[in-house]
Amino acid sequence: MLAVYFDAPGGPENLYIKEVEKPKPKEGEVLLKVHASALNRADLLQRKGMYAPPKGVSEILGLEAAGVVIGFGPGCIRCWKPGDLVMALLSGGGNAEYATVPEGHLMPIPVGMTFCQAAAIPEAWLTAFQLLHFVGKVQNKETVLIHAGASGVGTAAIQLTRLVGAVPIVTAGTQEKLHMARNLGAAAGFNYKEEDFSEKVLKFTDNAGVDVILDCIGGSQWEKNLHCLRTDGRWVVYGLLGAGEIQGDLLTALLAKRGSLLTSLLRSRTNKYKDELVKAFTEEALPHFSCPGPGQLQPVIDSVYPLQQISEAHQRMEENRNAGKIIIEMPSTS
Repeated sequence: MLAVYFDAPGGPENLYIKEVEKPKPKEGEVLLKVHASALNRADLLQRKGMYAPPKGVSEILGLEAAGVVIGFGPGCIRCWKPGDLVMALLSGGGNAEYATVPEGHLMPIPVGMTFCQAAAIPEAWLTAFQLLHFVGKVQNKETVLIHAGASGVGTAAIQLTRLVGAVPIVTAGTQEKLHMARNLGAAAGFNYKEEDFSEKVLKFTDNAGVDVILDCIGGSQWEKNLHCLRTDGRWVVYGLLGAGEIQGDLLTALLAKRGSLLTSLLRSRTNKYKDELVKAFTEEALPHFSCPGPGQLQPVIDSVYPLQQISEAHQRMEENRNAGKIIIEMPSTS
């Protein structure tokens, strides 16, 4: 099969397509014929040598995929059958023509959805769902500040926040991205490059602050985050795009707010945790992708690249030019 590879850490130019052996499903795993995959920031970090896959996981990039079930490993309980159209949460291996996945990490593709649309869902939407519900414990009528509001996770979080009856507000780096976020349901959006988002957030909330912050930026914005966090609020860090180091007295400011600093990663979670997450998302959120109307959930796609243009796809994400998900389409579907 064809798969994305790199021989040494570095830039997008190090990526190439390589012929490798098709994976064999292990105990409790399903073999998937991949039609489309997608990029995530974790793929860029792994390519740079900064984020190794968990032990025993494929070193091929790709944390999500959509395709067709074609085989089973030993011990499967057979809740799926050959020919089923599915999307998969992966720990690696998605940027290839075939991938193996624990059967509990599969979800049915909503009716009428293409493989490219479905590939935009698993990692981004499950991450957003986890941050909001499993970690941040968002409640109806609370206000949620979502950084990188036009990213894959950001566009999912806006819609999932609305679904629970909470109020999403976002930050982004361009007016075009803020416009997209508002079209998806963001109640307000602020350009972090041109204005102090914390002051804007406080003005929007009548100086009350936000109940939950979904933060993929980290150290560079900690003071602004705490400035606009409501007393007893929850600050959820799931990425460090803006640095991991803190300069200043974080704990005193956090203590004054009685704030909770929470952190989360999804890739390194146990299979049992991911099974529970996939089950909850499938029951609570997935049906809303098939319900026409104002409350319908929709994956947001920035662009679609054939597998052979994987370097260009990485370059686009590295330059922060994408608004929504970057999809990788396999050769057999082009």
